[in-house]
Amino acid sequence: MQLVLDAADRLVELVEERGGAATVAEAARALFALRSAPDTLARSLLDDVVSSDARLAWLGSVVGLAHTEDDPLLEEATFVVFDLETTGLSAADRICEIGAARVRALELDGRFETLVNPQAPLPGAIATLTGLDAAELRRAPPASAAVRRFLEFAGDAVLVAHNARFDRGFLDRELRRSSGRRLARPVLDTVSLARRLLAERELRISLKALAHRFDTSVQPCHRALPDAQATAEILLVLIGLAQERGARTMSDLVELAVPRERRVYAKRSLAHGAPPRPGVYLFRGPRDEVLYVGRARDLRARLRSYFRSESQRPAVAAALAAVERIDWRVLGSELEAGLAELRLIRELQPPANARQFRADRYVYLRRRGEGIVVSSTPTELGPIRSRRRAELAARALAGAPPEELEGLLGPRGPLPRLRAKLRELSDCLRYEDAARLRDRIAALEGVIRDLRRLRKLRALETCLLVPGTEAGAQRAVFVAAGRVCAVRTLGPGTVLEVDAGLAETRAALAAGISFAPEHADELTLVGSALGHPAPELERLPLSREPILHRCVRRAA
Repeated sequence: MQLVLDAADRLVELVEERGGAATVAEAARALFALRSAPDTLARSLLDDVVSSDARLAWLGSVVGLAHTEDDPLLEEATFVVFDLETTGLSAADRICEIGAARVRALELDGRFETLVNPQAPLPGAIATLTGLDAAELRRAPPASAAVRRFLEFAGDAVLVAHNARFDRGFLDRELRRSSGRRLARPVLDTVSLARRLLAERELRISLKALAHRFDTSVQPCHRALPDAQATAEILLVLIGLAQERGARTMSDLVELAVPRERRVYAKRSLAHGAPPRPGVYLFRGPRDEVLYVGRARDLRARLRSYFRSESQRPAVAAALAAVERIDWRVLGSELEAGLAELRLIRELQPPANARQFRADRYVYLRRRGEGIVVSSTPTELGPIRSRRRAELAARALAGAPPEELEGLLGPRGPLPRLRAKLRELSDCLRYEDAARLRDRIAALEGVIRDLRRLRKLRALETCLLVPGTEAGAQRAVFVAAGRVCAVRTLGPGTVLEVDAGLAETRAALAAGISFAPEHADELTLVGSALGHPAPELERLPLSREPILHRCVRRAA
């Protein structure tokens, strides 16, 4: 699920990147793709965004962040807890009732209630659920007047709602209809606050469930004022729990209520300054330890994506929650970034990468007597990343004749015989045996497919030319004997570097094909690059003259 960022969010991000202020031209270009609009036009467009968001303010002729010193103690703060009843759940529906309860100095202190004319028929299901009368609604004030009276009641208090996104959305739509503005303040959400403070695995956080849990004096009943009063009592309980955790001020409470993805989004400044170029990056924790290593074709886009999306692997999500600093290193190509990532992971063993690249995950199939066993000893039948899949494949091969084992990766391997046996078991209604054999055949098919790909890659003898980081420089990746033998920086006339790379390649060929897991990982990366080659990648023979000739042509 992609985190939705509106214009105000994007403008706040731009201002932060610019060190606290952005010019009208920069802001208009970022938000509206206006490259040459007059300042007066650009400012008028931006003014709607700036004036509608409490985080932003005009600082003379530039847009900056609004600063406020108002951060009251929780026992001195004022909250207005509100609830809306609506004609439905979609954006086309309208408000039909507003209720609110004021909490001042941790005491209930005043209430607000009004029906609202939705200027649309009240659906029968909503009338039954709420008990609202359509005739009474027709005599009620219109939404513009009702919302204005509510906001006058709220004043400067902190607004609170249960599932605040829903209620705020309806308020914003009514404000836009009547004044073209939106609510220029955040709304504290008791749903998020309850999830954070009541850390239970099966927590139910509906208003009714929390009211029952905390035994509120008013029970929610799908009417605005009782629901708001119940939410206010729940808020007081949650504030007490927050104070037990050390929260003292309003900002402490707001921080606790921020959803996880928004807390991560607040760290987006860690990615500021990353260039739109290939490279590797390291997430560092509070003690400067490396939590995660990654690679990117575009460092800026990749790093920004972490702070705008919820869809992360659990290990990466944990790293994002703990990250304090991000380091990056610019490289000339995605291929070199991938090689650098693999080597950094092997060297640093970051916890968020550990499951993917754990050394003990790599196993091999090995002949022993007349059968096949799973082994940690390197052979040409590996490495296989999943021990479980390797074991299932070995069981599928139990009892295979020698000629099938010899031709395991060829067209006359064991798969045709095993598939025929599976059909026979199914025909004989031996379904449990057939299911076991089916799983073993599936594992064996995957293993054979991966081993065939590796065998093909181990036969590669090539030089891959990709851009370097310096202007005019090239990086040559020498591949042979089942490994990346060398990576050298080349330029016009760099004969020594070419000769050194070729010498390392000859030494690798003399040593024989490598079956080591780290070399297989690098080969897989090379195979991926060749399968979907980037425009800047060029494949050359392992010969001195073609490599030198191509370097001269590229430099020209």
